[in-house]
Amino acid sequence: MKPLDGMVVISLEQAVAVPYATRLLADLGARVIKIERPGSGDFARDYDSSCGDVSSYFAWTNVGKESVAVDLKQADGLAIVEELLSRADVVMCNLSPGAARRLGLDVDTVRARHPGLIAAELSSYGEGGPYGERKAFDALIQSETGLVATTGDGPSMARAGISVADIAAGVQLHAAVLAALVRRGRTGEGATLRLTLMEALAEWMHQPALYAHGTGSSPGRHGAHHPTIAPYGPFACGDGGAVHLAVQNDGQWRRLCASVIGRPELADHPRYRTVSDRVAHRADLHAELQPSFDAVDADTLLAALDAADVPAARTRGVTELTSHPQLVARDRWSTVPVPGGSVPMLRPPVDADTWTWDPAPVPTLGQHTDAVLDWLGYPASKVDALRSRSVIS
Repeated sequence: MKPLDGMVVISLEQAVAVPYATRLLADLGARVIKIERPGSGDFARDYDSSCGDVSSYFAWTNVGKESVAVDLKQADGLAIVEELLSRADVVMCNLSPGAARRLGLDVDTVRARHPGLIAAELSSYGEGGPYGERKAFDALIQSETGLVATTGDGPSMARAGISVADIAAGVQLHAAVLAALVRRGRTGEGATLRLTLMEALAEWMHQPALYAHGTGSSPGRHGAHHPTIAPYGPFACGDGGAVHLAVQNDGQWRRLCASVIGRPELADHPRYRTVSDRVAHRADLHAELQPSFDAVDADTLLAALDAADVPAARTRGVTELTSHPQLVARDRWSTVPVPGGSVPMLRPPVDADTWTWDPAPVPTLGQHTDAVLDWLGYPASKVDALRSRSVIS
């Protein structure tokens, strides 16, 4: 038995953040019923076409869900959602706050009708304040919270290579829903949960914000190298590969110098003796180390670093992830059906000894509409009438 078996989650979702949160709930056994627009569905379905007939974003965040295509602008469509809410444990929404209120699906209105529900709502910046009416997406939040300004190299800024604001929000919303379900189990009370993309990523920006607050300056941009520790980053090797060093203390530094590059005297050089010294003379330090790395291939260097107990890793392209030897050896990949094909999908990263992960397919648009309406008790004649009026698809 999975932890959330028997739990019903209704999600008025699109894009990444809330779909990722509900995907995590589905992984734990929840029945997630995804409400989509007839005809087009969640707009993330069409971000790209790398996973059969759907995008990589959609395939990743919608494993194991049921898709119900309902026109929320029609009264009969809203009536279907209302019946679903009456059977649900959780409702989650990232429609715009204004649209949700117009439909009567904002968390306050829903909780007034169904006080036992866990009702969770995600918005861009939250209501009130100068940004209350502003729309936002992942990259915009990365800019507003300082992530873009702390990422890049020298004068060049960069966004993070993944949708980190959406992921931050999804993880935190998922955790809050689980906490609310535990509380409901103890008290019998529902809960209203609100989260903003801005505050989700701002939480993850605490460390650089505290550093900037305490020093009066932002951490510098050093590409893939650590802003405040050195040598800590990827170094090219003679075969064109790269190895990522993570030298964080004096012992590691001395072993690197003596056992890996054969220059023990470098450890006590006045410019490189401490972490702060090495950061202050980063360019010179890299110039000292690079000739030794140029003389070997990446696998040989990594083996030498492992033997010397100096933390390091290969710097790999993302195309190598599905064949990464560690993930393959640990059997972490499963094949999951998607509309128009199948894709490799990682098992959830936390293993449990009391339940397993059995991935269900990524749904086609409206694939489960009839089955869900049958569960609600709709006769076939009524389903046909709703379809004839384009209330469902």
